[in-house]
Order: sequence, then C-alpha cells, then structure tokens
Amino acid sequence: MHRGNRHGRSEQARLAVLQAADGLLVEKGFARLTIEGIAQRAGVAKQTIYRWWPAKTDILLEAFATDAAEELTPPDTGDTTRDLVTHLSTLARFLTVSDAGAVFRALTAESQHDPALAARLRDEHLTAQRARDRQLLQRAVQRGELPADADLDTTVDRLVGPLYYRALITGQEITDEFITDLVSATLTST
Repeated sequence: MHRGNRHGRSEQARLAVLQAADGLLVEKGFARLTIEGIAQRAGVAKQTIYRWWPAKTDILLEAFATDAAEELTPPDTGDTTRDLVTHLSTLARFLTVSDAGAVFRALTAESQHDPALAARLRDEHLTAQRARDRQLLQRAVQRGELPADADLDTTVDRLVGPLYYRALITGQEITDEFITDLVSATLTST
C-alpha cells in the first residue's frame, strides 16, 4: 500500500525531515548542518532527502515557510490595536526564540553570500509573510479604522521593520512595552 502523497512524499517523513532540520540547525549551526545528520535524526534515507530537496537550504526554506504559515497568521478579534500587538508579539517571539526564527536568521545570514538564496527567500517566503502582515491593516481599512488611502506597505514597514532590525542587527530585546508603543505611534501617524 502506498503511503506517500501524490508526489511520492510521505507527509510523516516530510515533517520529520523539517523538524530534524530545525532542531539540528539550532544545535549545530548552519555550517555543521548536514543532509546525513538530518536523515539520521528524521529516520529516513539520505537518498530520500536528496530526491525531495536538492540542498539543505531547500529543506530550511520549506521548514521556515511551513512554520511561518502556521504560526504567523494574524488574529482577527475586530480590535486592530489588540490584533497588531498580539501579531507583533508573536512575530517577535518567532524571530528571536523559536527554532523557526533560528532557521530564518541562518537563511538571512547565508543569503548575504548567496544571491540566488536571497532572491528565493524574498520571493517565495517573505512576500507571503508580508501579505499576512498586511491582512490586519486591510481589515482596519475595511472597518474604517484606517483611511482608505493609507499606504499599507509603508505602515507594514513601520510595524515589522523595527522587529526584524532588533532580531537581526542589534539583538536588543523586543519587549511588550516596545511593541505597544510601536503600534500606538504607527497607528497615530497613519
């Protein structure tokens, strides 16, 4: 009996590989992460991984995209301020303390030396996250809480940019107070 999906991949094996890659990256770092190690931790054959993913960056990109789609979909309580604070707090934890955040930081660092990876990270993954980040603002426009002509791209930049800056550049803590003040200042100026 065939247990894989229509593309020949077992969902259980796929998830095991993604989880193994996340965990090993956190434990060993990007440079010491190997396909062999991922295969051993996931309990799959190395050839299986190579059939599904050409390189470890492909595994990490899929792991990051899967985690981001699951964890970074914004809430919708009808209260834009509360939803933004909740979403940005989740994003801050995702970027700074989760295994997925470690994957993102590693991919971002590696992309500084690999233009093809940088393009894929932007085009395939960050674009999808930006669309999720915009959802909150689009709902606020629909409810009349933000002007219809509000520049949502700039507003997203103002909201999430400081989080990425702290997570990737300065290493400063992203406190609840910082997020609350950021949301308040951004909504006041929009």
